[in-house]
Amino acid sequence: MSDKELQERLQTAEKEYQQERIQHSISPLDNPAKITLDRREIARLKTEIRARELKINK
Repeated sequence: MSDKELQERLQTAEKEYQQERIQHSISPLDNPAKITLDRREIARLKTEIRARELKINK
């Protein structure tokens, strides 16, 4: 994936995560573990983006 695609995917994942948290606070989700999985996916995306930034700077 290119850097731009990673950024777009991160933005989409963060929006979905926020929506799920809001929905879960209003009424419980069928699968509340999805919130944890989404948070981990966001962390992985951020880690990859940061690793690429550091790689470019060297």
